[in-house]
Amino acid sequence: MPAPPDEEFVHLFTQGQRRLFLFILAQVGNPADAEEILQETNVIIWRKSAAFRPGTNFFAWACRIASYEVLKFRDRRRRDRLRFSNEFVERIATEIVSGADNYEERQRALSGCLEKLRQKDRELIQCRYAPGETGQSVAALLGRPVNSVYQSLGRIRRTLLDCIRRQLATEAGQ
Repeated sequence: MPAPPDEEFVHLFTQGQRRLFLFILAQVGNPADAEEILQETNVIIWRKSAAFRPGTNFFAWACRIASYEVLKFRDRRRRDRLRFSNEFVERIATEIVSGADNYEERQRALSGCLEKLRQKDRELIQCRYAPGETGQSVAALLGRPVNSVYQSLGRIRRTLLDCIRRQLATEAGQ
């Protein structure tokens, strides 16, 4: 029986679950299917933990395993009417893995930019993105017209995007 994974592996494994799920979801499009594939992928990752080389990119290693699981899933689902080519799915996977390196930087920039928002705008964003909320439910809660809420959210999103771009450009220039 192989030795259990070490503490660093467990940390990397748990830390990467959300990103790995999103990586899979981008390729299959259905959250239930992505969850199923993630579970199968996790079993294999855990089983192959001894093959992981500490100091290398855990996310890229896990994505390689997940890619094979996505391909196996797609082979089992060949009967589906809407089906993307394997080449297309592989390109998406490659793009996700290459973009994953700056995921943490974008998350940090977003957090900083959210803090810079006016409190009223920050509260609107937090309210809108609370679990189960929609633009319509927020409008009803605030007693505002739906269109007004959507316009405000659009303005806030543009402000956040501009802030994030400036923040990343500043960090890249240092």
